Amino acid sequence: MRLFGKSTALARPAEGPEPWEPPPYADPAAFDEQEIEVGSGPLAVPGTLSLPRAAGPRPAAVLLAGGGPFDRDETGGPNKPLKDLAWGLASRGVAVLRFDKVTHAHRDRIAGISGFTMTDEYVHHAAAAVGMLRAHPAVDAARVFVVGHSAGGKAAPRVAAAEPGVAGIVVMAGDTQPLHHAAIRVLRYVASLSPKAAREMRATMKTVEEQAAVIDAPGFGADSGSVLGAPASYWLDLRDYDPVAVAATLDRPVLILQGGRDYQVTVADDLPGWRAGLAHRADAQIRVYEADNHLFFRGEGPSTPADYEKTDHVDPQVVRDIADWLTGVAAR
Repeated sequence: MRLFGKSTALARPAEGPEPWEPPPYADPAAFDEQEIEVGSGPLAVPGTLSLPRAAGPRPAAVLLAGGGPFDRDETGGPNKPLKDLAWGLASRGVAVLRFDKVTHAHRDRIAGISGFTMTDEYVHHAAAAVGMLRAHPAVDAARVFVVGHSAGGKAAPRVAAAEPGVAGIVVMAGDTQPLHHAAIRVLRYVASLSPKAAREMRATMKTVEEQAAVIDAPGFGADSGSVLGAPASYWLDLRDYDPVAVAATLDRPVLILQGGRDYQVTVADDLPGWRAGLAHRADAQIRVYEADNHLFFRGEGPSTPADYEKTDHVDPQVVRDIADWLTGVAAR
């Protein structure tokens, strides 16, 4: 888990030397890209707009990266899953806007902001991105969606609740358990992979368990300082936020995607929350990709942290399903 630059064993590996190559399902001749700026003032962030060359107006999507100071591509090791997704969707006629997280573009400034929360991390820039797409002449203003991965998926319902212009949300591996509890569960999973991993993780696990207990303590408050790499305000806000409950109240369609081999956000621990909370919604769909890990990379056997270090691309079926859902919902 890596929130504002301070890492634990859950962090993605750093960017590696291997250059990213487009996935087979991307057609660079089908769209153009331009650099843009999202937001205003000192916390504006750079981004990229991928615009299909086919005649519009067309549906559009704002992409939200997972937890950590990620760039617009969600770069980790040799992989760029959000760039995979952006190019795949743009090749299928969907305009896509992705941007560097404020915790990536302005890490030093963020460290000095008191009261920082998930809203500051995601909502302000996501809402600005939605507004930019709705104002673009090549985009249908009534068909702008938010697609979030991991913590970005968890934040997506809050973005839609704050921005009425969002036509619907796609949640990719969005966690429903408290983040600090999930961190312990994931560390235990990694430690269980081998005796060596168990030895190497012992000290980290003890630290995370102790700090998670601080967050759960009755006296935890705004003056409790930084815990697990984030200010107390961040944890207090998360403690009061239920993404499933917020999604259940939205009057817009929802698509939940889950990898069957994901050990960070799991079928057993997180997906039941979405199933139960959205059971009454006829316009909510849930799809599980049995062979996919947390990044929606296909594979076999138990998923491990080493999976993230191998060059790979987002499952083409996931890209097709998102594109079909966005265009299908838009058509309806």
